[in-house]
Amino acid sequence: MGNIIAWILLGLIAGAIAKAVDPGARGGGGWIGTILLGIVGAFVGGTLATFFTTGHLAIAAAGFSIPGIIVAVLGAIIAVFIWHRVAGPTSF
Repeated sequence: MGNIIAWILLGLIAGAIAKAVDPGARGGGGWIGTILLGIVGAFVGGTLATFFTTGHLAIAAAGFSIPGIIVAVLGAIIAVFIWHRVAGPTSF
């Protein structure tokens, strides 16, 4: 149960920061969308961090720590950027 709460908190923090940093991410979604954005960002950022540090592509997630939050925020910003390029600017 503690891991689920940590994921929700990490998602909320990372998603909120990503929405504040990227003006294109401010559109709808509410707090559930923010949490999901942060969780997706944790996976995107964790996977990229694992790839850049080990050279292997493996699905990983950022942990609930200061570096983990930074990685999750960067991943969330990348996810928003990709989402807007694929789905268009008005669909998030």
